[in-house]
Amino acid sequence: MRHMAAYLLLRAGGNDAPTAADVTKALAAAGIETDAARLSAFLAEVEGKNLAELIASAQDRLFVGGGGGGGAAAAPAAAAGAAKAPAAKAEKPKEEEVDALDGGMNMFGGGGGGGDY
Repeated sequence: MRHMAAYLLLRAGGNDAPTAADVTKALAAAGIETDAARLSAFLAEVEGKNLAELIASAQDRLFVGGGGGGGAAAAPAAAAGAAKAPAAKAEKPKEEEVDALDGGMNMFGGGGGGGDY
């Protein structure tokens, strides 16, 4: 996963063909060690392939989310270029604070409450 993440970050940063040295350097900058065998296998797997097609073909196997359910739907819309109007926030009605002793009894025998105690 770390190799793929570094590779994708390099691609997003404008490097169209990140090498093993590029990925290793990016991971080292973050303090992460590189597994040379796995990195080589990953680079061999993606070499010469269209990244957008790879992502689209694996999209059904990805699980992104776990929060409120609103985060995952925004990514495909943003990727497709669809602009969505921001939803208007509903104003929350203000609640008045109510004194707990209004009309009730005072536990410590004070003046409030008007009880028999």
